[in-house]
This record gives sequence, structure tokens and C-alpha cells, in this order.
Amino acid sequence: MKILITGGAGYIGTVLTEELLKKDFVEKVYVLDNLLYKQESCIPFCHSPKYEFVYGDVRDSSLLYQLIQKCDLIFPLAAIVGFPACDKDPRSAKEINCNHVEYIASNSKGKRVIYPNTNSGYGATGSVCTEDTPLNPISIYGQTKGEAEKHILDNGHTSLRLATVFGTSYRFRKDLLVNDFTLKALVDRYIVLFEHNFKRNYIHIRDVVKAMIHMMGIPRSEGTYEGGAIYSYREKESIDMGGEKEGRLCYFEPSGEAYNVGLSTANLSKLELCEKIKQYLPEFDIKTSDYASDPDKRDYIVSNEKIEGVGWQPTYSLDDGIKELIKAYQIIPNINTTYTNL
Repeated sequence: MKILITGGAGYIGTVLTEELLKKDFVEKVYVLDNLLYKQESCIPFCHSPKYEFVYGDVRDSSLLYQLIQKCDLIFPLAAIVGFPACDKDPRSAKEINCNHVEYIASNSKGKRVIYPNTNSGYGATGSVCTEDTPLNPISIYGQTKGEAEKHILDNGHTSLRLATVFGTSYRFRKDLLVNDFTLKALVDRYIVLFEHNFKRNYIHIRDVVKAMIHMMGIPRSEGTYEGGAIYSYREKESIDMGGEKEGRLCYFEPSGEAYNVGLSTANLSKLELCEKIKQYLPEFDIKTSDYASDPDKRDYIVSNEKIEGVGWQPTYSLDDGIKELIKAYQIIPNINTTYTNL
């Protein structure tokens, strides 16, 4: 199998690349990236004959088309990420977050596309969201990702609505909420929270990649499938998670469906998240305030039952991620809390 990852030099893309290169069924991994942040995150993969880096922009439709035709499966990861960066350059957000995904979805006949959306598209419901909950994005970022997902689903492909991701990567992002709060606890030792009761769902980066590979449903041997079998959600109750149903294979390729991907044990408010971090960094001073508001108004609880029903389960807990981050931050020299993803 030949695979294309757009934005493969980024936070999730580098971890996905690492895991795909380990798989016997993967013949080639093409990574298309413009190295916007001048990152060197792909260097660790250059030893692999399976790996090919292509320097370029996803808005170059001629280049993108050539790469699509070489591959069997595409992960469109390239994006302007987060609402501040999208607000700063809404045109690029539209072109990269939406238009390039639409182009891939409509030019991938006979191929598979697995798209990473964000569950921040649920907006500020304050209630439990399933895949049937209408998307109600409250930012340009959420809007462009939601528009892209529609093209994905309309063309029969798969969308994964990711919770707020945490954990380390070859292209480390400190601006993500768990990563950010853990660093503030370690370096600043205090935080002031606005709208401290707003809730979100969280997921470790390696469990995101695990879900992506799980949704590929690649045969490993007769009766079992790489990353766990892919089952019809409607058949959940009658399926043996070993990969067989009454002695018969029960594999299917999910198509035209969205799946929430998060930790069912981690639908937490910002205050609850900080209190969890404080268990490992007791000197962390947490204050709440009503004197100002948080520009990020996301507030929702997410159900992950659908993807759990097709055999995927997370490996890493929120506690695992916090401990991992503390170790990582102690290695980085002269680290501080002045950073941005702009």
C-alpha cells in the first residue's frame, strides 16, 4: 500500500509517519509539506527506503494530483491550525483547511481518504455530543474543518472528529491546552482561568494515530486485522472482538461516516484539568476569575461510543500524558511559556 500524508511534517503527521513505516503492508509513505515552521521533524525518517518527502504546497493542484494518483490512501493533515492562526489569515485557512481537502476527496475515486476533523466543531453546546449532533462551529478554524468534512463524507470517505490532542511529537506543539497548562504549571507555577467550567474532551496523540491506522482496516492475517478489526457499528452486539463472527470474517471498510475520537474518561472542565495536573505538580497555584472572558468559547462533552464500538480503544490516559509532558519539558533547555502557533 502507498500512502500520502499532506502536512506530514506536523504535530500528528510525524507520529503517523513513524507508525506507518513500521507496517509490513506499507510500501511507500509520501509526505507533502511546505515546512512552514522551518521544522526538521522529518529527518528521523530519512533512513527508511519507504519514506519520500516532497517539498511543496497543497494549493498546488498539479502536484497534489500527481501524488494522489500514486497512492492508495490519503491522510489530508495539512491545515492552518487553531482559531488565532485562522483569524490572522482566513484566506489561507479556507484554501488549506477546506479547498485542498475538497480537491483530494473529489479526485480519489477508487482510493480511501481518512480525514482528521476536530470535535471543536460542536461549538458551545454545553451538552453531550454524538456524531449525530449538528456541527455548530464558532470559529473560522471550526468552520473550514467542518466544510472540509462535508466533502469527505459526501464522497464516501471517513472523518475522525478529534478531541483536543496532547502529548509529545517530533513537531512539538506547546499551545494545545493540556500541553500548555502542564508547561505553565511547571514553569510559571500559577494560572488564572476564565470560564473555568467550560468543558472539552482530550486524547493522546498516539491514540489519534492508533485510530487512524485502525480505520485503515488492513488485513494482517486471516481472521485478524491490523490495528484491530473494523466492524459495522450496527453489528457491535453480535461481533467477537477477535475479528470473527460465527467463524466468518466480519471486516468492512467504513465509508461516508464520522467518528468522534477521544478519551471517554476525560470530558473535563479547564478547572478539572488543572486540578489533575496539580496532582503531579503540587505547587501549581490555580485561580479563577470573572473579570475577563476567554476568547475560546468551546464548551461540550463528547461521546466516543461509536468508535469504541468498532474495536478501537485508547492506550494512554490523561495521567500518562501529563507525566510524559513533565519529563519532556525538563529536557528542553531554557523553556518558557511565551510561544504561539501563528
